[in-house]
Amino acid sequence: MGTVTDIRIAKRTGFCYGVREAIDKAKESSAAGKATHTLGQVVHNEGVVNDLQALGIRTVETLDDVDHGAAVVIRAHGVRPEVMDRAASRGLEVIDGTCTWVIQEQRELVKLVEEGYTIVLLGTPKHPEVVGLLGFAPDAIVVDEEEDWERIPHKKKMALISQSTQPPWKFEKLAAYMVARSHELKIVNTVCPVTIRRQQDTLDAAREVDLMVVVGGRSSANTKELTRLCGIAGTPAIQIESVRDLEDPAPFEGRQVVGVTGGTSTPIEDLHAVAQRILEMAGTPAARRKAAELADAAFAVAATPAGRTTSLPTASAAG
Repeated sequence: MGTVTDIRIAKRTGFCYGVREAIDKAKESSAAGKATHTLGQVVHNEGVVNDLQALGIRTVETLDDVDHGAAVVIRAHGVRPEVMDRAASRGLEVIDGTCTWVIQEQRELVKLVEEGYTIVLLGTPKHPEVVGLLGFAPDAIVVDEEEDWERIPHKKKMALISQSTQPPWKFEKLAAYMVARSHELKIVNTVCPVTIRRQQDTLDAAREVDLMVVVGGRSSANTKELTRLCGIAGTPAIQIESVRDLEDPAPFEGRQVVGVTGGTSTPIEDLHAVAQRILEMAGTPAARRKAAELADAAFAVAATPAGRTTSLPTASAAG
């Protein structure tokens, strides 16, 4: 018999602002009758990508796959400047969905290059955002885990900048490490404030529950960090990609209050489905009977995400 009686949702969760805006722009373009493509998956979420495909929005990996005159959406991660130039030269309609925070990172990099700094970029190599940023500072030194940091040279004039979704604690630790590496060190904190708030909200939720469920891609760095933070709070956590991963009630045995949070690529609808499934699968008899109602109540007290994603055309509406 199940033991879960209640579900708590991290206050701020679901898509981040940049992801919502990129998805909205793709939907608006398609709704206007344009042949619309996204350069790379607009979000690493299979369900969302399938929904966009149902609206006729194609995912392409190269501009060569986009017909002349068609629309191409640049996802929130941004791209190298030459990608924008090539799209324009091929007569494509470029719809720039680059996150405003990433645009600020790009501008900061341009200034640092002009000012002659040796730039260290804290980020995940080959991550789309990092690949795009290197287009603005090709000589930047990319480091990720601590074992990479020894590659940072001793230079008189250095600057540190970060991929937007890197953990704040790692950025702070690297900044302290670099103090001994340079006479003049310029630190530009480009860790996304939404990422910081989401992590704090997850910590707050973890301290109030018996178990946390973190929903997001298995390779998502920001999702992994949420799982790690739950451990720091002393709360056990399981990480899943979607509601389909919830088949075994065993992890919920003996737990009464369960918390749910998600990475920046996880839509709020997926989190709601997870919450309801937990109650249906591992709830007490009373909780199982009211699973949908309890899930609705949990999300009613979470912060309402800004953005229009859920009100824009869906596959069913287009049909």
